[in-house]
Amino acid sequence: MTRWLPVVLGALGVLLFVIGGVWTLQGADLLGGSFMTGSRTWFVIGLLVLIGGIALISSSVRSRVRH
Repeated sequence: MTRWLPVVLGALGVLLFVIGGVWTLQGADLLGGSFMTGSRTWFVIGLLVLIGGIALISSSVRSRVRH
């Protein structure tokens, strides 16, 4: 059961990384077409989600390297 957990967490991390990146770019007014465009709130939320994704990816990689 624990063998697939790092893979699932890594996939979730990649998803969070992509979503956080889009939200960050929209919040920074670099990617338009949404109500989030140019909003400092979505910039901050995007950065937090992006960092969370990076943390999950790195945790997953470290866990898979140890096994």
